[in-house]
Amino acid sequence: MDKIVYTVLCADYFHAGHMNIIKKSRKLGKLIVGVMTDEAMASYKRVPMMSYEKRADVVKNIKGVWKVIPQHTLDYTDNLRKYKPNIVTNGDDWREGVQKNVRHKVIETLKQWNGKLIEIPYTKGVASRKIIKDLHSELTTDERLCRLKHIINTKKLTRVIEAHSGLSALIVEKLDFDAIWESSFTDSSSKGKPDIELVDFTSRLKTINEILEVSNKPMIVDLDTGGQAKHFEYMVKTLERLGVSAVVIEDKRFPKVNSLIPGASHIQETITQFCNKIKAGKRSQITEEFMIIARIESYIAGKNTEDAIKRAKAYIKAGADAILIHSKEPSAHQIVDFCKHYKDFNNKVPLVIVPTTYYTFREQEMEYYGIDVVIYANHLLRASYKAMKNVAEDIEYYKNCNVGYQCTPVKEIFELTNKKVLKCNQ
Repeated sequence: MDKIVYTVLCADYFHAGHMNIIKKSRKLGKLIVGVMTDEAMASYKRVPMMSYEKRADVVKNIKGVWKVIPQHTLDYTDNLRKYKPNIVTNGDDWREGVQKNVRHKVIETLKQWNGKLIEIPYTKGVASRKIIKDLHSELTTDERLCRLKHIINTKKLTRVIEAHSGLSALIVEKLDFDAIWESSFTDSSSKGKPDIELVDFTSRLKTINEILEVSNKPMIVDLDTGGQAKHFEYMVKTLERLGVSAVVIEDKRFPKVNSLIPGASHIQETITQFCNKIKAGKRSQITEEFMIIARIESYIAGKNTEDAIKRAKAYIKAGADAILIHSKEPSAHQIVDFCKHYKDFNNKVPLVIVPTTYYTFREQEMEYYGIDVVIYANHLLRASYKAMKNVAEDIEYYKNCNVGYQCTPVKEIFELTNKKVLKCNQ
């Protein structure tokens, strides 16, 4: 009777290392491959480029694979107890790092039926991380556009941070944030303008293109009120064509004033008018993946949770792909109250927050209350302003530029901005 062999793969992009494990495993018996689900991968590694269904289909068609099953968690215990394999195979690189404890549990579980672990030497020079990084740098416009919805549907909490220039986008590109927020506030402020829908759409497009040229992360664009419905339709068509994944519009009357300005007056649109704007945007988009996010300003306008909930239900019915609930309080009590009511919705869409003022609200708490997306909306701009101000004041005071300790070395900026040029010239 053939022995049962179990191995686990992510199989996002197949390479020689994967084939080496499969070839050696299938010689030992009937091979079951546990393919990591999207959620399992996102819990410890990253959101896969290909869906579980596509990855499983690839593995099913490899010679020598007897059966493919979903591996729902990083912990293999449930599948091991269900199939009781005689042998588990794995690359020997899991002895350190995040999978070290998984390895220990596999060994302990196999002891229950005298199974054994066989570790296959790691195939050098084929790291999936580098392959994925290289592929990310070559994403098409359509691939980038579609990726945000996939990430939101896969991860417990999608993490987004602002970029207001090509340079700030290059910084974000190197980090593990899931997407970029192109903010009207940071865009206006970087141009020395107030955030009152003063910067026109053409100027905004210039900044958006600068970011898209250097980053392959999905982008969410802050469109303020979206203007009139006809204007919003045009904006949706233009941004979708560029590869932007989502836009946010807020339910205030044009021209809006920034929600965080002390003492400012904030007047909301009627529910009917704002729903009509959402519908106009949805009619004008081409792909199913493009998202229109409705931002509710009830708390900003001094109203209560009841008004916010009423608007959320109407906006979802009108076609909103996500709801952003906004607050300027120093604590998250309004957000928490909204979440408690929102969880009882029969028809829910992803829930988004911007914790600029209630900054002690932790990501673990966000997940607990059912929040799907967090946007860190203006921190890079604010940090750069403080740094520039300090350096300028020191140069003015000391009458020289001996401020290198406060500045990034020129060499590092060259390396960051000239990487593609240097690569082409090699």
